[in-house]
Amino acid sequence: MLVVQQTILSDDIAEKFFVCHLEKCKGACCVEGDSGAPLLADELPILEQIFESIKPFLTPQGIATIEKQGAYVIDQEGDYTTPLQPNGICAYAVSNEKGILKCGIEQAYLAGTTTFRKPLSCHLYPIRVSKYGDYDALNYHRWHICSSACALGSQLGVPLYVFLKDALVRAYGEEWYTALEQAIEERIKNNNTETN
Repeated sequence: MLVVQQTILSDDIAEKFFVCHLEKCKGACCVEGDSGAPLLADELPILEQIFESIKPFLTPQGIATIEKQGAYVIDQEGDYTTPLQPNGICAYAVSNEKGILKCGIEQAYLAGTTTFRKPLSCHLYPIRVSKYGDYDALNYHRWHICSSACALGSQLGVPLYVFLKDALVRAYGEEWYTALEQAIEERIKNNNTETN
């Protein structure tokens, strides 16, 4: 376990390797699961505000789903999530010519249509954040659909926290990320000292 400012991180975030392998998984995290992507309270009005701007980047089915259910829904556990199409795919997901699902919101962001990249939970995945008193608890969510990402990460030698640097900086800031790097370096140094 690592404690960095107001966050508690599982060891896996520093120790496991991970690089999304969309050619293999085809963006399965946009389909699999019991509900849509978790949303923060401050993301709800943003999704409503940007809908018209991101519409050209969504599928007709996605647009129809959002127009019927709303920009967000409340799932069975009472949490805010993205709406799902009848086939279980996130309403904001779009498919490219290779059949790989990507986020339509992010496609609009990359095109300069919106300044909102995508829900933070999607950006941070496979890290899931939960509250632990005054702290954010960051845990690595293991899921069979990401086995190819684990294999590619190991092959390339990219730790999970490095792969998710942009998302972690977005969530907690540059200063926090630098502190995380220092904490991990310190741990490695201490472990090396103990084994010598």
